Amino acid sequence: MIDWDDIRYFLAVARAGSVRAAAEGLGVNHSTVLRRIAQLEERLGAHMFEKLPSGYRLTTAGEEVLELASQMEASSHQLESRVLGRDQGVRGLLRVTLAPTLVTHLLMPDLAAFARLHPDIEMEILSSGELANLTNREADVAVRVVYDRKTLPLNLHGLKGPEISGGVYIARDRLAAWRAGAPDPIRWIVISMHGLPDWAGEGEVRTAGVPFRTTDGEAQLAAVRQGLGITTLPCFVGDADPLLSRVPGTDLHLHGTLWLLTQGETRKTKRVRLFTEFLSRRLAAHAPLLAGLSPSGD
Repeated sequence: MIDWDDIRYFLAVARAGSVRAAAEGLGVNHSTVLRRIAQLEERLGAHMFEKLPSGYRLTTAGEEVLELASQMEASSHQLESRVLGRDQGVRGLLRVTLAPTLVTHLLMPDLAAFARLHPDIEMEILSSGELANLTNREADVAVRVVYDRKTLPLNLHGLKGPEISGGVYIARDRLAAWRAGAPDPIRWIVISMHGLPDWAGEGEVRTAGVPFRTTDGEAQLAAVRQGLGITTLPCFVGDADPLLSRVPGTDLHLHGTLWLLTQGETRKTKRVRLFTEFLSRRLAAHAPLLAGLSPSGD
């Protein structure tokens, strides 16, 4: 009988294109992956891969196995989800995926409160900009900012939360210096992948033509605190920061809508239901801050 673990290793190499990348993804060493592939090839009596300078390429036999192995993987996930759906205990692992900004600037007190309420639930917070795949059970619950509801996968169960507004912010000290006539140029601070917004020319504060670019939200926030210039931030970040103020003459802009997402049978487990109900209440309580109804002063 074929070992399912051997199939997992085969799929990892087929998708990553190299043994090294597959080993990193699986959290094992290089030799373990090679041994598992060799076991599978011995059982099937065929070579699955060609080793090329650019990596590992599937043979014809490997291509046939890939299709069947993917079906086995899908069936395994479906079986696991159904079994978990019958688990009504309030113990076990709960994986929650959400953006780092939501964890750091809004929800960690709530996540900690839930953990104290349910000490037998082992919580794993996947704080990343990458979208975890709920169908493959990379996470049990996703908290996502969604810009268009139509983009939500049809196989996910969604619970709509509050809307998030964004504003334009500047360090309070820098704003005071600008009002006093300081000649230092004020830059737009942007995350590189986003660039300047279309409405960058709005507001009373005029900016220099040379922006200051960062690669992530925390660096962006640190830069605006340092008085380099102005930037866009979710209101729950900017309004809660005592060092920042909204730029005079600017309006709020819709940043997106928060959704709590779960999948299939997994959402029926008691720990998932407890968490989504708890977090839904907490998000409702945060709605004024998320909508920008608690503005920072000038």
